[in-house]
Amino acid sequence: MKENLAKIFKELSQRFKDKPAFATRDSQKKFQTISYMELYEKAICLSTALIDLGLQSRHHVGLIADNRLEWILADMAVVLCGAADVPRGTDVTDNDINYIIPHADVEILFVENTLVLEKIQKNKRNLPNVRKMILMEYNQNVLSDSVLYIYDLIQTGKRMRDAGNQLVEERMEEIQPDDLFTLIYTSGTTGAPKGVMLTHKNITSQLKYIPIPIDSSDRVLSILPVWHIFERMFEMASMYAGACTYYSSVKNLRDDLTIVKPTFMASAPRLWESIYAGILNNIEKAPSFKKVMFRLTMFCANHYKNSIRFLTFNELNVDGKNPIFSIFKGLWSSIIVAMLYLPNFVLDKIVLKQIRERTGGCLKGSCSGGGALPYHVDIFFNNIGIPVLEGYGMTETCPILSMRTFQNLVPGTVGPIYGGTKVKLIDINTNEVIYPSSDGYGKKGEIHVSGPQIMKGYYKNQEATDKVLKNGWLNTGDMGIVTYNRCLKIVGRTKETIVLLGGENVEPVPIENILSSSPFINNCIVVGQDKKFLSVLIVPNMEKFKGYGNSLGEISQNQDVKKIIEKEIKRLINSENGFKSFERVVGFYLLPKEFEVGDELTAKLSIKRHVITEKYKNLIEDIYKN
Repeated sequence: MKENLAKIFKELSQRFKDKPAFATRDSQKKFQTISYMELYEKAICLSTALIDLGLQSRHHVGLIADNRLEWILADMAVVLCGAADVPRGTDVTDNDINYIIPHADVEILFVENTLVLEKIQKNKRNLPNVRKMILMEYNQNVLSDSVLYIYDLIQTGKRMRDAGNQLVEERMEEIQPDDLFTLIYTSGTTGAPKGVMLTHKNITSQLKYIPIPIDSSDRVLSILPVWHIFERMFEMASMYAGACTYYSSVKNLRDDLTIVKPTFMASAPRLWESIYAGILNNIEKAPSFKKVMFRLTMFCANHYKNSIRFLTFNELNVDGKNPIFSIFKGLWSSIIVAMLYLPNFVLDKIVLKQIRERTGGCLKGSCSGGGALPYHVDIFFNNIGIPVLEGYGMTETCPILSMRTFQNLVPGTVGPIYGGTKVKLIDINTNEVIYPSSDGYGKKGEIHVSGPQIMKGYYKNQEATDKVLKNGWLNTGDMGIVTYNRCLKIVGRTKETIVLLGGENVEPVPIENILSSSPFINNCIVVGQDKKFLSVLIVPNMEKFKGYGNSLGEISQNQDVKKIIEKEIKRLINSENGFKSFERVVGFYLLPKEFEVGDELTAKLSIKRHVITEKYKNLIEDIYKN
């Protein structure tokens, strides 16, 4: 495979020519498609115009927009002329603009519409190097020498190419595998965002090992932010297979599922949890007969699919199986499959087929990432006939490190290790290698990875790079287990970043710092990994609550104390203090004892997150149950 993304784009235009590549809604809300050849021709014309504007090889171009045709056009155009883009969504904040654009050395900037343009212009004094902005939505009133329109540039590039300009082709030949194709800044609220440098080799290595059987007949629905590497990689995989990607949104999702009838889509766990809740809600409102039919159907499906999973070695196995037990369970599972085959087949056609129609009725599978899928939701969709191919990765790994396949569909795991990837599990207390070793299965350790998808580093931040990347091995900061059926299971985190159920990244330290500034709070830790919202465990300040109890145990149970703490949380964690909506603390619990050195705290008084979350895991689960 070529390790040059620009040449791959050209190859796809020749291989799939008139087949539809992307589809977007027009002014009448109807999907209009663009072919692979037309997409490439428009992109190469835009690329020609960018070179004419003075864009040099290996320079960086800002790209602030959401899912739309012009996004992929701009992305391709930048890549074709040997530059790299710096993408962000239209919800970009002033802080992001003022830090990322100058830090990334951006001179040319694509913006989606006048609203984004106004954000940029409001901060223009902090962006002295930005000399050209390119608008994706036409607005005559804002166009000027420094604000251009994307389709005007495409026409300019076309005239230049018609006159014989071949500068793009020359640039394409010069692109090296280690050249950047994108620079993605991680969403952090502790310290400055870090720019992840991803190369042509990073992304082409991912394409080489894609385990999903996508082909040119498939329809892929795109709803996740396209500038996130997960969605972007999925779109690249769809293009590489010649499939058509339909740009949708959460607002239009229900309609678009019916219109497009997608065969694949990438999603965050929250989407599937929402669909799951909707299905159960509809069942609760249904007549008694339909409720009984649904329960009977799920009883058959659960027992039938569970038995199939055991017989095909796709049942979660972290402890190893006793051979004798396995023989008897295998026999019993075979009996269940034989007994339930016909009832399950009939009920699937009568009941489950109607449920699948809610997703268009044609889904071969969905790829879930950006957070852990709740196990009950995972099992439900797999049992009703919508396989969920959950994966695991991070921006720094472009992003896939492991992924379920149709052959290795083990609920509760993130599938086998991805092709070309090496994994080590390290004991965080002894630094010994747990896996790979002959007895490394089923043991928990910190995940370290190596492979062609590993980032080049953080842009202009060697110190941060050296913290996570040593001798070609990246420390993910996650805790994992390799199961006995050779799949990876994520069981926790050693690093600080919290990923919510919707895929939002939250840095807990700033939240903890401002909460700890309250005279009523002695210590705290923010939790919420793979949950809908953040919560916090709080050690109250005994000195401030002397009249409310004689011990922390008594104080932590006092209702008046809880009201005071709740008021403090709302006072400190809000938009006025710079926190985003998903950074708000919704739940809390008052702990009955102090954090102690050697237990919850290090010698330097730093919080041992993995120790605390493990120690109070049942309490944390209770917060979210309530």
